[in-house]
Amino acid sequence: MDDDQVPFDSSRASSPLINVRWIHGTARRDRSGEPAIQVHRVDPHTVILRQSKCLSHEAPFMYLLFGNERAVLFDTGATADPASFPLRATVDDLIVSWLAEHPRARYELLVAHSHGHNDHVAADGQFLDRPSTTIVGRELDDVQRYFGFTAWPEQMVSLDLGGRVLEIIATPGHHRAAITVYDPWSGVLLTGDTVLPGRLYAFDYPAFLESLDRMVELVRHRAVSFVLGCHVEMTSANGQDYPLGARYQPDERPLQMTAAQLLEVRRAARSVADRRGPSRFDDFIIYNEPRLRDQLGLLSRGLLHRVLPQRTNR
Repeated sequence: MDDDQVPFDSSRASSPLINVRWIHGTARRDRSGEPAIQVHRVDPHTVILRQSKCLSHEAPFMYLLFGNERAVLFDTGATADPASFPLRATVDDLIVSWLAEHPRARYELLVAHSHGHNDHVAADGQFLDRPSTTIVGRELDDVQRYFGFTAWPEQMVSLDLGGRVLEIIATPGHHRAAITVYDPWSGVLLTGDTVLPGRLYAFDYPAFLESLDRMVELVRHRAVSFVLGCHVEMTSANGQDYPLGARYQPDERPLQMTAAQLLEVRRAARSVADRRGPSRFDDFIIYNEPRLRDQLGLLSRGLLHRVLPQRTNR
């Protein structure tokens, strides 16, 4: 093996570090003090990025993983404008820094998505003219074609970044083209919006249950360090979420969940399979094929929070 090749196949990351206080908005009217993107290096080859709630209440998380031949960026956030949300510039700086430690003549970037909702694909356009870059489309056909799914959703496929081989399964239910990614080297399981500490919107509930079954089956036979979704919407109080549209979350739960919590999501989802609408649990809220009145309830609470923010954080 060349000196500049990382031995992903023979050395595993030590315990990933995600003990971090994420940017979570500000109560001030002037929100210019918070960075547009927070960067956290989990290990030398794994980076988590979070978009500021001051730019978008969605505040999605994005994931940049480096391999020997290319890096992959999962998701591009909720804002397109590079002036206010310089995602490409941030990713470029991270790649330049990584290449300074691991020089090679050619290095590629793959831009993919946990799923195709707007708050995860908005900045795709920033990468359109970037050299040595491939962008996977947001639609189901695009996802199946690029990753090589021929038996969606039962099939598992692999994505080789150069020694670092990711395992990908289909997990529709929240979105028809949703995927879950397991990284054997770091042990992280990237679950998009399917499993996270927040509101789990299952628009196709049978598909959601089947996806949870596939996720649980995956982790049964693998060492999972953390389950990482794309949002934090729960407060530190059990069963309490922030209002929809909240731009200030001063007491939010950690991003990382455990394999045990994933099992609890499946158990909870099965228990409310015949109950439409929201069901609250300590670490998450399941929305079983939300009805119009459920969506209106979320919107009205969010609007009230904008008028009386100090009284309706929870």
